[in-house]
Amino acid sequence: MTPRSALGALHIGALMFGLTGVFGKLAAASPAIIVFGRAAFAVLALACFARFSRSSTWQRLDARDLRRLLLGGLLLAGHWVSFFIAVKVAGVAIATLGFASFPAFTVILEGLIFRERIRANEILLVVLVSIGLVLVTPAFDLASQATTGLFWAVGSGLLFSLLSLTNRASSGRIPAVQAALCQNVVVALCLLPVAAPDLSGVRALDWLWIALLGIFCTGLAHSLFVASLAVIKARTAAVVFALEPVYGITVAWLLFGETPTLRMLLGGALIIVAIVVVSSLGNRAPDNKPTVAASAH
Repeated sequence: MTPRSALGALHIGALMFGLTGVFGKLAAASPAIIVFGRAAFAVLALACFARFSRSSTWQRLDARDLRRLLLGGLLLAGHWVSFFIAVKVAGVAIATLGFASFPAFTVILEGLIFRERIRANEILLVVLVSIGLVLVTPAFDLASQATTGLFWAVGSGLLFSLLSLTNRASSGRIPAVQAALCQNVVVALCLLPVAAPDLSGVRALDWLWIALLGIFCTGLAHSLFVASLAVIKARTAAVVFALEPVYGITVAWLLFGETPTLRMLLGGALIIVAIVVVSSLGNRAPDNKPTVAASAH
């Protein structure tokens, strides 16, 4: 893969991840069924990628690895369920922008869990993302669907931040595709008891949206992300994935008529610009601490 093709693959992956909320809204099913189906189809897609990819390796897992993968799967399940609840309650735009708050959580949690120094640019990220979320919220009315959905989306971002830190702890040992596949197996098994009673009532069209969500927005997008990292720096990839909300909000605007307000656009722009700028500053940082930036979900 050349640098140009890797960059193209990253943009395709970012577009697919951005469509996550769109397919979730198109599927007229409960969040539990959507997450179960997404995980099941993702397992198939990731297994195919691992089978036919020359660069894929399979690490023997010990008890500690299994515990971390189980924890990661539980966090991933909670992240997805809360995100799709936000999509159903408040729409794609608010759900996507609320989730985009996760880099701010990661900065704070990394400092607490890994005892790492928080740099000035990362403090700036937390401040700008916080201001952006205030602007994204139409009104601080706990009874409104928009506010409720934003809370679910921010909770989704918090869970994804914890998932990222869990994966970081085992990233030196477990290959990314293997970790993603195992965690999706955990997600599917966790949601099966909840989703099983209503699976027979899911329409064929909804299964199509769920299959696209699992195969393209999860399996293929994750595979493109992993493959591109062999050529492109992780921080460059993070900047590209900052475009994920832009793709998702644009498609939701065109398909569902979810016209964002000027205040929402300003808040979203502030969040995205903060992520891009802090990622760029991280490239010039003297230490080797990974830059916190938008990532796949």
